[in-house]
Amino acid sequence: MASRSYSASVLCQRAGVLKMMCRGMSTAAQPQSQVDFLKGEPHRKHPGVTNLKTLHLPEELQTAARSIIHSAQVLRLTERTRKLTNLLWSRKRAVEDVTLRKKAVSLEKELWEKAMEKRGDIDEEALEDRIRRKVFSELRRTTYHWTPMKYDEESGVVYMAARLAGGYAAVRRALNEIKKRDLSFAPQSLLDFGSGLGTVVWASHSCWAGSLKEMVCVDSSGPMNILAERLLKGDDERAQPLIKHVYFRQFLPVSPKVQFDLVVAAFTLSELPNAKEREEAVFTLWRKTSSYLVLVENGTKDGHQILMEARDTLLKKQEKTVHDSRPASVFAPCPHELMCPKLAGKLTVPCNFQQLYQPLPLPGHNDRQIEKFSYLILSRSGPAEAETEGVDWARLIAPVLRRTRHVHCQMCCTDGQLQHTVVTARKHSRDMYRCARSSDWGDRLPVTQNFQEDVQSDSE
Repeated sequence: MASRSYSASVLCQRAGVLKMMCRGMSTAAQPQSQVDFLKGEPHRKHPGVTNLKTLHLPEELQTAARSIIHSAQVLRLTERTRKLTNLLWSRKRAVEDVTLRKKAVSLEKELWEKAMEKRGDIDEEALEDRIRRKVFSELRRTTYHWTPMKYDEESGVVYMAARLAGGYAAVRRALNEIKKRDLSFAPQSLLDFGSGLGTVVWASHSCWAGSLKEMVCVDSSGPMNILAERLLKGDDERAQPLIKHVYFRQFLPVSPKVQFDLVVAAFTLSELPNAKEREEAVFTLWRKTSSYLVLVENGTKDGHQILMEARDTLLKKQEKTVHDSRPASVFAPCPHELMCPKLAGKLTVPCNFQQLYQPLPLPGHNDRQIEKFSYLILSRSGPAEAETEGVDWARLIAPVLRRTRHVHCQMCCTDGQLQHTVVTARKHSRDMYRCARSSDWGDRLPVTQNFQEDVQSDSE
């Protein structure tokens, strides 16, 4: 009996040694390019991981916000917060005049054709007047009625309760893309266009507190600027600002020669009334940018399309007067500068991402919430170079589905195409498989030549 157990233990030990030897051999047999992309990092922290864990507001910001909300004593705050959140999420772009005219002409033609089919002795002038009134009535009924959002002190407090934590989470996640991938970037100046409550200042400070020396916040709303200043002072007028060198303006700096290392516009372009004003704003912000321009919008179809319009504006159109000749290149999230494949299909769906965050501890707020957003980062330093020679980096555009010994990944690739790939250790190497298993929606996945060949053979 003892000899049998001894033999069994010896066999187990030998099997373990053989297994370890096989693992070592399989790793050694991998092409060098498949191992190098890790750059010495563990798989769960490979260079493509830019996601963040559940984000919390900075403690000083949360304390100040709670103090302001408590002292305001807004009636029906929970209900108004929920309504404002739903309104902002369902908000669409204003319908362009050209689109409205085309729709009116098409509808008028359709009504005339129907009237002519039943033609008898009719008064054409009366018919024309009736058709015109019907066209106006139909347009009023079916057209989205866009109105600018305006905030006084009380509605600003409601906005704070509704959007402070979620807005901070989206901006902080977008900025983390730069912080993780460009380790040499240490911005000294920041411009926040449409600054609202100043969440961009707080998010930027959490990333580059040691280097930022000047932060300019531009917002046309006086009440919002006042609330942002109160947050910076911890809701104490006599106190010094918690973050130094923050300046509030209601208009952008006039001189085109004044540039900032980092320019951000979060949830701002969607508040402009038409495409022409959005284009002018994007050009103006780009002129102010010396390194990175970051644009963030709701993760809706309209939010994504607004960002793609901005992308096309800077990549394909030329300004009349150029003060900085360095062209724009896409830094994130797109791994290419071709047409967005999500807009190319019959059913356009937004390219969006999500970030878990802890909301303000107010009645009606859950323990954790999800901020769904779209973003675009443009750079003046040229296209982002691959971190490792022989490796392209695809963007994961949906949750990663982890199954037994395989992982489902939906990716936007450098060739401008969407791919659904089932990653396994046998086909794509153990390193690639473990990286895919450790990645999540919004991260980048390293794609080697062998990986691409396997994907191509699978599709064939």
